Amino acid sequence: MPTESHALQVAVGERDTVSGILLRPKNGRAAYVFAHGAGAGMQHPFMEAIAQGLADREVASLRFQFPYMQKNLKRPDSPAVAQAVVRAAVSEAVRRLPGLPLFAGGKSFGGRMTSQAQAETPLPGVVGLVFYGFPLHPAGKPSVRRADHLPQISVPMLFLQGSRDALADLALLKRVIARIGERATLGTFEDADHSFHVRKGSGHNGHAVLNTLTDRAVQWMMDVLSR
Repeated sequence: MPTESHALQVAVGERDTVSGILLRPKNGRAAYVFAHGAGAGMQHPFMEAIAQGLADREVASLRFQFPYMQKNLKRPDSPAVAQAVVRAAVSEAVRRLPGLPLFAGGKSFGGRMTSQAQAETPLPGVVGLVFYGFPLHPAGKPSVRRADHLPQISVPMLFLQGSRDALADLALLKRVIARIGERATLGTFEDADHSFHVRKGSGHNGHAVLNTLTDRAVQWMMDVLSR
């Protein structure tokens, strides 16, 4: 399926911009605004593989850089800054992909910033959120405080999590999802860590995990749109 790729600039406020990449398949069924994690930007192999996998399944995507990543800084932006950038990226997707149902979310930090933005004020046009490794707590410090805002979100949410994710104790995450109710769906990946890497002896491989991640995300999106 032919896919167009465009480098672009996302305007944030009146003066600032961040870089972005739009992948648009010829016959798109939906679109996903895809925020990167804390330690790697929009061109990380994981981000590129998921975006391409989505395009192969007729889902467009808009990836973008948070300002700290664009400036090669190690410390992530404040939540207020990050959420403003998420909101700007969603607005850019609405402008460039008119008529396509819009989902948003991201990898780890990017997903959490998207959920916080959605909880604060619903993102225009967004009908669901997809999280790749929601960072429920810091490694070694189990807690659910980072999930306090999630029940305020009214759109459906998909949590894709590895069973060995050090940033999301599955028992705690299942408790959070139960509290949210039918708006939240959990998809788990046996032996995968926070980066969705699996051990050699697990009987799984990285390529298969990426394919399954993408299949589950797209199937869930289509299920949401069919409701």
